Amino acid sequence: MGTLSDANFEAALKAVETEDATAEEKAEMLMEMAMGIQQKPKSPKQIEDAIVLYDRALEICPEGAVLLRARIRARQATAYQTLPTGGTQILYEAQDAFTEALRTFSEYELKEEAAETELNLGLISQSLAQRGAGRLTDAIQHYHNALRVFTRDEYPQDFAILHNNLAIAYLSMPMSDERGKMREALAVQSFEEVLKVINIIDQPSEYAMIQNNLGNALQYASSSHAFANNLRALEAYDEALRVRNPRDTPMEYANTIANKANVLRNLPDDVEDIGKGRRNNLNACRALYLEARDIFDRFGQTEGSTNITETLKEIDLEMVGSMAAGNGSVH
Repeated sequence: MGTLSDANFEAALKAVETEDATAEEKAEMLMEMAMGIQQKPKSPKQIEDAIVLYDRALEICPEGAVLLRARIRARQATAYQTLPTGGTQILYEAQDAFTEALRTFSEYELKEEAAETELNLGLISQSLAQRGAGRLTDAIQHYHNALRVFTRDEYPQDFAILHNNLAIAYLSMPMSDERGKMREALAVQSFEEVLKVINIIDQPSEYAMIQNNLGNALQYASSSHAFANNLRALEAYDEALRVRNPRDTPMEYANTIANKANVLRNLPDDVEDIGKGRRNNLNACRALYLEARDIFDRFGQTEGSTNITETLKEIDLEMVGSMAAGNGSVH
């Protein structure tokens, strides 16, 4: 018995043979069939089937149907993107297809379709950069091009996606030069832009993820305002923890409390009087680390657990030093 994918595939091919349809209509039917198969694939084979249908659609689509050909190419590129068996070469093919489609969308002044294509080109550039085969600066440029259309007021969801991707791209770039500080600041700014269009009620998991990522960006920024950044990071982690909890999202919760512990470790007990030391915050941070380590152990996250164990040793030494300072003596 054939699978649903097989049935769809056969139906799509039979549609081509329909006598009362024009070549352009047949190409459009094939594209829609391919999109249907691609929408909820149950196996890599279904993505491959969709790509075959897009190829067939391009074969029969008249050369003069420029816009339809561009749309078929753009949809086929999205299939290339999601092909799990694909490597760098498949990403290059997707990039070529999107670039070709973008020229047509721009020529026809189809701003939304052009912006969506820019977003996808940004994702591909980012993926290629991770493989050492592309540039993050290209991804950033594509995202900025898309933001000219996908504004916060008119396209809040796309706006949020773009700024989240921008922040990740900025933080993935080397921070060794002076421009590194600027990129860190831009990443923080982008996460804050995302938080202007998502909220804890409607998108709780996304809200928590962005707050956690914002906390990380603030905490590790090589800024001259480290103290203020740490206080802001603490607020961001607390916001994430309004959603993340040990029952429903244990791993996410563990990661956030470990991040929060990192911040507490570097903050004085009294922000108005740093001379009072860090003893209370060190105790609080130690408790959070222990809780996070327990969760990591339960879920087999050996590396995270080991890292926390090493950090706890350092904190124990710091606590001894803090106590000695408080007693006015050195042991």
